[in-house]
Amino acid sequence: MVRPLRIQYPDALYHVTNRGNEQKAIFKDDTDRRKFLTILSQSIATYGVILHSFVLMNNHWHILAQTPLGNLSEFMRHFNITYTSCYNRRHNRVGHLYQGRYKSFLVEQDAYLSMVSRYIHLNPVKVTGFKRMSLKDKQKYLCQFEWSSLPGYINQADKLELVEYSAVLAEYGGDNSAARQRYKKQINEDLNGELKIRKQIVGQSILGTENFVSWVKEKFINRKHDREKPAVGKINRYLSMEIVLEIVEKQTGTRQALLSSGTTRQIIMTMLYKYAGLNNREIGELLGLDYSTVSQGRKRLREKSTKNKNLKTLLDKIENLCQG
Repeated sequence: MVRPLRIQYPDALYHVTNRGNEQKAIFKDDTDRRKFLTILSQSIATYGVILHSFVLMNNHWHILAQTPLGNLSEFMRHFNITYTSCYNRRHNRVGHLYQGRYKSFLVEQDAYLSMVSRYIHLNPVKVTGFKRMSLKDKQKYLCQFEWSSLPGYINQADKLELVEYSAVLAEYGGDNSAARQRYKKQINEDLNGELKIRKQIVGQSILGTENFVSWVKEKFINRKHDREKPAVGKINRYLSMEIVLEIVEKQTGTRQALLSSGTTRQIIMTMLYKYAGLNNREIGELLGLDYSTVSQGRKRLREKSTKNKNLKTLLDKIENLCQG
């Protein structure tokens, strides 16, 4: 199983998105949306991340985030797990919320920061049902769309504390009313055309000029033993929770692993701990258990595997798949 490349380094900029499992809604109401933004704000503060732009759609979301500490994977793991746990508790459900691993691509800040920000802000009128709407109505809808960082970009009074507006607005003359009007004008012009960002992404992971793409490839992809930077295998230390669950479900014949019990649940605990990087508390939140129960479950599985040859063979097979 090939893992999409995760390139991490200090001050890297990313466009990140995630979609609901089976394309189902991940926000049932505004309470969910407010909780999502609260958790996003807390995760940003915890991991020292800078949020430039965001938009919340019905069944997916987009963010434009910068990682001064080079820790996108850790930030996203904490953020996704926390919101999933909160959503599941509120709606009395268990299991996957997202359809799989979050998608991200690296963005060259100097060349594409503003363009990606605008691409994110245009999402609410790019969905089915808005194609026949007049340009004027699209402009009005976007400016009034509450679950986006766009209102704060065009109106000082609508700024949110979790968003850093200055970097994008610097391209339009600074964080002032004139720059905000220029940004709004550009958004309106973009509605007439098409921001063809995805066609410019190299290898499904990099958006930048030729020089930037060459630098990234040389620094993080071609050099397998760079002394100043960790090797790609180190950068991508963990799998996503969804991939680990998919592997376990397939090998154990379990349809919904998070609903399992007994040995299968202990396997889930162990593999999420070892290969998704989740701690006992986070695993417990997913399974509705105390963290100490998770620790004991992992211990019991180790004891069982020393006495059960078939179980040991199964665990080895799952681990080999998780290790790629």
